Amino acid sequence: MTVATRLSGWFSGVGKAAAEVLPVRLGGQSMSGTLTTPVRLAGYDKALVWVTVALLMWGLIMVYSASVAMPDNPKFARYAHTHFVTRHFLSLVAAFLAAYLTFQVPMATWEKVAPWLFVASLLLLMLVLVPFIGKGVNGARRWISLGFMNFQPSELAKFAVLLYAADYMVRKMDVKERFFRAVLPMATAIAVVGVLLLAEPDMGAFMVISVIAMGILFLGGVNARMFFVIAAVVVVAFSLMVMLSEWRRERIFAYLDPWSDKYSMGKGYQLSHSLIAFGRGEIFGVGLGGSIEKLHWLPEAHTDFLMAVIGEEFGLVGVLVVIGLFMWMTRRIMHIGRQAIALDRLFAGLVAQGVGIWMGFQTFINIGVNLGALPTKGLTLPLMSFGGSAILMNLVALAVVLRIDYENRVLMRGGRV
Repeated sequence: MTVATRLSGWFSGVGKAAAEVLPVRLGGQSMSGTLTTPVRLAGYDKALVWVTVALLMWGLIMVYSASVAMPDNPKFARYAHTHFVTRHFLSLVAAFLAAYLTFQVPMATWEKVAPWLFVASLLLLMLVLVPFIGKGVNGARRWISLGFMNFQPSELAKFAVLLYAADYMVRKMDVKERFFRAVLPMATAIAVVGVLLLAEPDMGAFMVISVIAMGILFLGGVNARMFFVIAAVVVVAFSLMVMLSEWRRERIFAYLDPWSDKYSMGKGYQLSHSLIAFGRGEIFGVGLGGSIEKLHWLPEAHTDFLMAVIGEEFGLVGVLVVIGLFMWMTRRIMHIGRQAIALDRLFAGLVAQGVGIWMGFQTFINIGVNLGALPTKGLTLPLMSFGGSAILMNLVALAVVLRIDYENRVLMRGGRV
């Protein structure tokens, strides 16, 4: 149903046009107004902003708590105790500035630049594999050093693929029932991204990007049978990646039995100590700063396994609060996307819902890994874990969602975007 059809229904009736009520739903609350009494709406979703700020500030505190003892380890002896929290704070400042600038960009502009941003992300994914340009850590080459920070192109690729997939579905709406014309070009683009990511290697990022693309295809109206065929192909592809890689197989075996003599000091070491951290936290935790596992027992406590430190210091209550905040955020983002689609803004709606899938799925994977429900993957907890590139792109993506919400509100006022 088009906007024009909806409006004609709302304003139908002789002598009642001036008093017809416009239904508006914002932030879970119904509001109404008349033509003679315009609805006064805020320019952005304040609740979403405050939930985001709460997660960022809690993450900043937890990064400090999880990293404050790291300089006691000879490997990090040259760092100050505030090294990681200082870098994380500077990343937040840069990310807030980037988010503010992103919010100023209309969605029509993002739609125009989506293919070019995708191409740029491919070039950066290639560049990171070039010797002396890409920076390697623990056998993975995923970063490009910019001096003041290490930039991870795979984080940009998540955002670029999201925009490209939404733009692609808008352009292919007329052929979405034809498998090869509708799906094959998109599948080829994702496959190219996958090859580059697996060369780093970064299977976790490839998994997130695949889910984002599949989600947007499904929400964009691709035939259900096509979708299940794509899902089956993706599952088979990831299964083959695991079976054909010895070290990935070892991770699966370690996940299944992290306490065995073979894996407890190897591939299952992180998982076993993460579970110990949750066990120590019990219901209410041992208190902020009281974690024992962060004292050189749990590797990457300030990045991939930050949730384990939260579980130890704040207990089950803290874990449930974090999960609740992310669930509310994901639900709110998806609602903004549905609202945009109801206003005939398909691209904007798919982008917002893609961001919701990104945040929700990556949070699910990270918490699942920390709790031992999923095999170990190198994925950070959005908005909270240490990592400049991830924080930057998370806030840029959320700024785009806020822009979509702002434009929705302008249109519901009767304005133009």
